[in-house]
Amino acid sequence: MSSKAALKRIQLIPELQKKYNIFTHIENSVAEKVLPDDSNDSNAPLSHLVTGIKDNIVTYDMPTTCGSKILLDYISPFDATCVKLLRDAGALLVGKTNLDEFGMGSAGTHSHFGPVRNPLFPNENVVAGGSSSGSAAAVAAGAVDFALGTDTGGSVRLPAAYTSILGFKPSYGRISRYGVIAYAQSLDTVGILAKDLSLLRKVFRVLDKYDEKDPTSLDNELRAAISNRCIKRNTYKIGIPREFIQGSLTKELAKELTEPLSNFLKKLLQQGHELYPVSIPSTKFALPIYFTISPAEAASNLARYDGIRYGTRSEKNDLEDGTFFSSTRDAFGQVVKDRLVLGNYSLCSETFKDSYIRAQKLRVKIIDEFDSIFRFPNLLTGSEGNAYGLDLILGLTNDGLPQSIDYYNEKKISSPTNEYKNDIFVTPMSLAGLPVISFPLLKGKPLGIQIAGQYGDDSTVLDACSLLVDRDN
Repeated sequence: MSSKAALKRIQLIPELQKKYNIFTHIENSVAEKVLPDDSNDSNAPLSHLVTGIKDNIVTYDMPTTCGSKILLDYISPFDATCVKLLRDAGALLVGKTNLDEFGMGSAGTHSHFGPVRNPLFPNENVVAGGSSSGSAAAVAAGAVDFALGTDTGGSVRLPAAYTSILGFKPSYGRISRYGVIAYAQSLDTVGILAKDLSLLRKVFRVLDKYDEKDPTSLDNELRAAISNRCIKRNTYKIGIPREFIQGSLTKELAKELTEPLSNFLKKLLQQGHELYPVSIPSTKFALPIYFTISPAEAASNLARYDGIRYGTRSEKNDLEDGTFFSSTRDAFGQVVKDRLVLGNYSLCSETFKDSYIRAQKLRVKIIDEFDSIFRFPNLLTGSEGNAYGLDLILGLTNDGLPQSIDYYNEKKISSPTNEYKNDIFVTPMSLAGLPVISFPLLKGKPLGIQIAGQYGDDSTVLDACSLLVDRDN
């Protein structure tokens, strides 16, 4: 990428921002940081590449708001590890991208800064997916070369599908979470969005590092053990979970998905890949598991926003009436409030065993079922692997087309579960911590296919994706 191309992208940003509401903050001085093409530093791996950072990843020189009124104007004293690695590699950070508040949402409509509009539909108000809505829209609109998002229950992959780009969620622990403002810490994963797979891989190589500041970061010994078993192939054994096509996850696929999916699977067979039907029966519990565990962890993580340690302070000076904390917490949006209530309910003594503990046990069962169908063992859980097992599993990312922004505005009060169902195909892999990438089923259409591999086999997933996306759609 040249300095001229970088400057051209940067110049487009104000116009794209007005049209799609991509950013919560734009760094106006970034054009001054573009180095000449003949500069020594221009040989850095990500030199002249423009990027946006999801606004729940901290930056020392820009506000980090999480799309929430409660964190307006908050500036971190340090960079997240992933941000520092990007800066060191020469990337140009043009701003912070819009998101559902604290990462809670799948449409991109729950931000204090307003909804993100989908660049695939320039003349309509269509959602971009969530919660990494701004990151996906920034890539799709051409405002950036790539963007960082976070994927807790599908928040990178669903927006990628809705905007017809690539969205990669690495294995949990591959990219440092240090500096990511936590929603659900056992699920939160930094992900990458881009149009070009080779660029996405380049960014991943920069970020795929052990970080002693993150207690969940994969150590170098485990990374080496995983790397030694990953061999690039020309064909793969791929499982198609019945639950992702027809069965317990969805009663019937949307009509606009069945024909392109069938054609895609035929092309895989023509390329020499082996396809097998498989069953992962416990994935039918994925959504209730996710909406038990993630709100419970959020209830703990967001307790710090009390207006004293973090968060907007109450304007009240008198504490005697007992409304100081309630008025401060009222700065949260309604979706966040709803999930905090749900999370605290799951953690209370009367329901803890039957709700939270039961969800954790079912999560382990999902992980075990995934482990049983893969060729390689899960080095984190100590599973044995299946000598006759699969390299990958494949399924749809979204079970229907993105709706209008007005649809969510009308439905969110009467039936919030309508939005939860958008995550039906993406949460199982998040619960298992698997590496998974979503790519367009049809070019320029809001339909995604996702492929996942065994825990740690990120390179296998990306290698396979390079074979599958290099085709005529």
